[in-house]
Amino acid sequence: MSDESMEPTQEQTSEQAAELPAAPDETTVSSKKETWFAVKVQPEREDKIRNLLVDRIRNRGLGPQVRQILIPTESMADVRAGKKKIVQTKTYPGYLFVEMDLTDDTWYVITETTGISGFVSANPREPVPLPDEEIGRILRSLDEQKEKPKPKIEFEIGQGVRIKDGPFENYEGQVEEIHPEKGVLKVNVFIFGRSTPVELEYHQVERT
Repeated sequence: MSDESMEPTQEQTSEQAAELPAAPDETTVSSKKETWFAVKVQPEREDKIRNLLVDRIRNRGLGPQVRQILIPTESMADVRAGKKKIVQTKTYPGYLFVEMDLTDDTWYVITETTGISGFVSANPREPVPLPDEEIGRILRSLDEQKEKPKPKIEFEIGQGVRIKDGPFENYEGQVEEIHPEKGVLKVNVFIFGRSTPVELEYHQVERT
């Protein structure tokens, strides 16, 4: 039976980090220094691949060696029609971050999992852990964004845009003001021979 046929564990589908419990008869390595590795996976399949990997690790009793599998995400506040919606976006699409002890067994279970192309390293057969400052920055950003979702900002002051919805559809202009708390922009549009400011919601315009 192929690994792809394994059903993902339901409790993993909505978690950012999968924590793998130690087997009852083995000693955990919580006293050891955290060691994180980056793993390249197929984009847009991160959750499914993470769940498959979790099942394989559990089935082989490697929980004490592979402690967390992280998919960093950001909470973005998207405002449409005056209503705020919180959406989750992946910060590093196409990657998993694994806290683990590197052994022959853990290397094999990761590299032989369907959908994983290997460790991010100059020599994939001898992976190098992520620098402390790099993984520290990733973990800190996750803690910070839990407190307050970031506004979803897709535009910049002075940027050229085209209106794709509303009475000024297909007109082009420049962004003059951005109000992320309301999810609206003020765009200068050239109408009837003069520049006119128009207030629009994010979804009504697109970049040119």
